[in-house]
This record gives sequence, structure tokens and C-alpha cells, in this order.
Amino acid sequence: MNLSALASAGRMPALPIRLALPDSGVLDITCWLRVLPGQRYVGRAVWNGRKVLAKLLVGSKAGRHYQRERDGAGLLAAQGLPTPALVAEGWEDGEGGWLLFDWLDEAESLWDAWRSVAGQQVLSDAQRSVLGEALELIAQMHACGLWQDDLHLDNLLRTSEQLFVVDGGGVRSETPGRPLSRDRVVENLGVFFAQLPAELEPFIEELLVHYLLANSEHALPLEALLKEMHKTRNWRLNDYLKKVARDCSLFSARIGPFCAQAVRREEEANLQSLLADPDAFMAQGTLYKGGGTATVARVELDGRALLVKRYNIKSFLHWLKRFWRPSRAWHSWVEGNRLDFLGIATPRLLAVKERRWFWLRGKAWLITELLAGEDLIARWQPYLNSMPPEEELQALDRLFARLIGERISHGDLKGHNLFLENGRWTLIDLDAVQQHSSAAAFARGYARDRARLLRNWPSDSALYRLLDERLPRL
Repeated sequence: MNLSALASAGRMPALPIRLALPDSGVLDITCWLRVLPGQRYVGRAVWNGRKVLAKLLVGSKAGRHYQRERDGAGLLAAQGLPTPALVAEGWEDGEGGWLLFDWLDEAESLWDAWRSVAGQQVLSDAQRSVLGEALELIAQMHACGLWQDDLHLDNLLRTSEQLFVVDGGGVRSETPGRPLSRDRVVENLGVFFAQLPAELEPFIEELLVHYLLANSEHALPLEALLKEMHKTRNWRLNDYLKKVARDCSLFSARIGPFCAQAVRREEEANLQSLLADPDAFMAQGTLYKGGGTATVARVELDGRALLVKRYNIKSFLHWLKRFWRPSRAWHSWVEGNRLDFLGIATPRLLAVKERRWFWLRGKAWLITELLAGEDLIARWQPYLNSMPPEEELQALDRLFARLIGERISHGDLKGHNLFLENGRWTLIDLDAVQQHSSAAAFARGYARDRARLLRNWPSDSALYRLLDERLPRL
């Protein structure tokens, strides 16, 4: 197979592949790691008996991407920063470019390391260790005059011996060998902190100690850093929400006049039969709620328990009210992904499907993972006249703090819509979730949520009085 053939090979070319590289021998690709169809293919490969990470650039933008990757890798190596060695590279007109890097055995990205400790108490020792490692290496890059414009934990790989910088395509420089300017440092650190959970925001000044121990060239103004972080976080959120209904590396989407469907790409093959006929699976499953505007059922798919919620059209009059706007399933899909991005617990959304007739919307289905925990009503029923466990109250405190911080109202915050999972209160039934642009609108929505939650218990009960004192007022 020639390199140029990859340009039309789609999202996941069949493996194994043997590529003939002009004047560089043969490359045997065994695993794809990252694919941008028709442009960039990154995979694990064997070249001349040596394991390598292969970056293959094809298509109309290949020349620009190849030069950026090559220049970035050269900048990192020239400054003595830890990065996998570039063992071969080349360009062939009409074909594309290739860069082969040393393969790091048993390497783990810091993003994977972070995910393994993300559920721990905020800024636990393990979390501090992961973030401290990252900040020290970022500081070393800045001290050498370099930065990554797409800085994230996936671009830092850890072996048992060392932390490495990868992805030279995002490496930029001011004056190599001289420390970055303070404005550039603040901007780049804002990008880094923007991808971390908002609960860490009060600890940013403490975390910066790791950076300053490795690079104390500038005093870093916290207010400017937080401003940059918020700006980047808002941009990332808006960019992510555009992807949830678009065919991309994270989601598979098909939007047409008779059907609209979006599914997490890694789940696409698993959910194919369920998406083809969700009603058949619901008929064979366990019904949780039937009739009315929504039907909810537990279904089994290859031994895996899932939840399917169908949004019904009750009558022609009801259809007239619904056909011209996004279905409640689609709204829940978007808002659920918003909550997930912001670190607010919700069942993992897997797919959404909307039936259409020449773009006019009909019934729709939302597929999520099934929660195994108890809802708030069941969980706290024994404590009607006493005090629930303090850790569960603190978890509720954290949830409300996050909702207030992001100006998000739920719209129907009854106790049955809160489940305790892994020490966190998880929101379900997202039909009316909204992130408000104004403080006044959020205050009204929050007041309704707060009042709805309290109505779960008699006003003269000890639990009601405790929560009324504890839940914030705006």
C-alpha cells in the first residue's frame, strides 16, 4: 500500500497494513492510536525491526502539518527536553509525509493517570502528584522558550523512569533558549488549568508552587491566570457541544430529513442493533415508566444493562407543539454532555435517536448507562427525623456549589432525580436542564430547584429543617 492511499482509506483502515515509504523501507502498522480521516494517521508500527510511533500526513494539508510536526520535534530535541527521538522522517510529493519516533514501552499518558485518581477527594496526594509532574515539565518548556498551543495531559507520557513531551505539531516558540514572556506563560497555563475540574480552582495558587520551583522567571498574577482559564474553558465547552451532533473522532452522527442520530464513537458498533429498533428492546426489557410523554425501560444488550428513554408523541396537538424544535431527547443529549464536560455527575450518555419526517420531528430515544445506586428519597428515608451521613450531605453541598458556579438549573429537582453513585449525587432526567446567561434568570431557576428539592419531605421534619438551613440561598 502506498502512503497516498491513506487519504481515501476512511476513519479506520483495516489492519495490519504494510506501507512502502519511498527511500525509507517498509512500515508495518499494527494499531491505530489517533486518526483524522484523510489527513493524519497515528499508529504503533514496526520499521526495520524497530518499534516506532508513526505519524503519517496525507491530503491537501499534509505539507503544512508535516512541517509543523518536524519543526516542533526539532525544537524539543534542540532544547534538551525529554521527548521520543525522531528516528526517520521524509516527504514525497504526491504521496505525503511521515515521521517515525521511538516507541515508549509501557508508557502511560498523564490523562490516563489523572482519570485513575479523578474520583478521589479534591487535591488528594495522588492528584497533586500527577498535576505536579505536569506543571514541572511545562515549566521546563517555558524556561526554554517553548510552549504547546494545545496543551493537555494526553501530550505528556510517563514511563517508569521519566515524563516525556509528545506531539511536536503543537509546539511553538518565542526565542528558543530564553524564557517565555509572562503574558505567554499566563495564557498557556490558562489552557492547562481550563481542562481540569472546576473544584480545583481554589487550589490553583497552591499548585503553582510546582511550576515556580522549576521556573521562577516571572511572578504569576492569579487574577489574570483565572481570567484566561475561564475564557479558555468557555471556548472548550462551546467547541465540545458543537461536536456532540457532528461526525468527529468522539461522536458518530447522521443528521437527515428522516432521522437524526448521534452516538459515542467507541459505542457505535456495540449499539448498532439497539439503535436499529429500540422499541423492540424496550418491549423485552423491564418497564420503569410507561405511557404519557415518556416511556422508560431497562434493556439488556449482550449482557449489559442499559436505560432507554423514549419521548412519545401523545396526539396530533402534542406533535404540533413539538415538531418544530429539538426533541427533549436531543435536549437531554446536549445538556447531559454539558454536565459531563463540566464535571457534574450524570449517567453516561451513549446515544440519541430522533425520528423525523422531512425534518419534522417525531418521537425520540435516549440511551444511557444504568445507575446502580439509590435515589435521594430512598437513601434518606431513614433519616426523616435525624441527620443523614455527613459525607452524603457534603456531596450534596458540592453538587449545589457546582450548579451555582456554572449557573445551571435542573428544572425538576425532585429526590427521584438524584442518585448516589461512587460518593457523588448524580443528576438524571435532564429534559429541562439549562445553563443561564444571566444571574437573574439563574436565580429564579435555582429558587425553583431548591424549593422542589425541599418539598420531598414534610416541612416540620428534622431533615427538611436541616436542608433548608444548609442549602445556599441566592
